[in-house]
Amino acid sequence: MPIKKYLLTGLMVWLPLAITIWVLLWLVGMLDAVFGGFLAVLAAVTPAAFAPVIERLHHIPGLGVLLVFSVMLVTGALVANVAGRWWIKQWDRLFTNIPIVKSIYNSVKKVSDTLFSSNGNAFRTAMLIQYPRAGSWTIAFQTGVPSGEVSSHLGSDFVSVYVPTTPNPTSGFFLMVPRADVIELDMSVDQALTYVISMGSVAPSQHLPKAVPPK
Repeated sequence: MPIKKYLLTGLMVWLPLAITIWVLLWLVGMLDAVFGGFLAVLAAVTPAAFAPVIERLHHIPGLGVLLVFSVMLVTGALVANVAGRWWIKQWDRLFTNIPIVKSIYNSVKKVSDTLFSSNGNAFRTAMLIQYPRAGSWTIAFQTGVPSGEVSSHLGSDFVSVYVPTTPNPTSGFFLMVPRADVIELDMSVDQALTYVISMGSVAPSQHLPKAVPPK
């Protein structure tokens, strides 16, 4: 039926845009809520003369996003020099000496350093592995190699991989598999993620070798 076909086609056009807008609005709302909480604390500790100014800040939409972006930008600029790195070391030393907090802080810091470090290997290689059983293949991303006690038990010929779920790649499974059992792919990480999120319906373009012109 043409009407059903047109409706599905229109849905496919608008659905990605609608989901993108929804995620952005959710993110802006969350940051504004955090900023609102900060303003509430600020209003409680500042003189009453500043109350009208703080109240006006509550009604500026998106101000929390702008301030968070500004803070991250200034922090990155400061950490880029020696003095800023010294302050970061003091900050790390403070949080690593607080019970309970240090375990959470250290874990999150190690993961973020691995994922976002410019010289790291996390999510830089897409590969095929057999999962969840032999004969079934899925896309995974190399996150490094086993180390420490785990490496002493497994040996050096293993790789650590992350297997994302579909269509939400933010959840998944962490596996350590023999290097001989994985197939590295030429596709980029972005192409592989798109392939996973689309459940295989959006295949990455294949780079075919150039034809050799006849002599």
